Amino acid sequence: MTGFVFASQILLWIAVAVLAVLVAALARQVGVLHERSAPAGALTLHQKVNVGDTAPEMTLETLDGTQVVIGGKRHRRGQLIFFLSPDCPVCKTLLPVVRSARGAERGWLDVVLASDGDAAAHRRLVMAEGLAGFDYVLSEDLGRKLGVSKLPYAVLIDEEGRIASLGLVNNREHLESLFEAKERRVASIQEYLARG
Repeated sequence: MTGFVFASQILLWIAVAVLAVLVAALARQVGVLHERSAPAGALTLHQKVNVGDTAPEMTLETLDGTQVVIGGKRHRRGQLIFFLSPDCPVCKTLLPVVRSARGAERGWLDVVLASDGDAAAHRRLVMAEGLAGFDYVLSEDLGRKLGVSKLPYAVLIDEEGRIASLGLVNNREHLESLFEAKERRVASIQEYLARG
């Protein structure tokens, strides 16, 4: 009986050693895949406007009755237009990210929230989410001119009034990729990685 126990123990240790080698190989492959997968930036879904185009210049009334100018030369200030909807759950989860970006980039960036539809629903969103400090415009025309087809969507306009980057933004990484694309002077992070 002791011979049988001894043999089973040896077989068990061999199985453990084989499993350890397989787990190490699998972990290595996961690491290789992780290195090969590039960060996903904001997705551009249309071709109505392109990076480098002059952004449409519009003067719009905000929800609180003031005027805001979209586009145009901005005297060393960029402008982020964030398109959202009161009934878009992803938009609501991104509002803290937009708020954070506004604070972190306040030295050069103005943030405008944009949508269309019922003003009362948007005012409730402003109250519920604490957005009173933002310029918030309702303009279907703005969305059409910038080619917005899905939400949440963001357009970054540079200091010269040109579109620096744009795309569908579903998370913090997508929003931050707009700033990275502007800094690197490319249409998107995907374009930058394709060049490299």
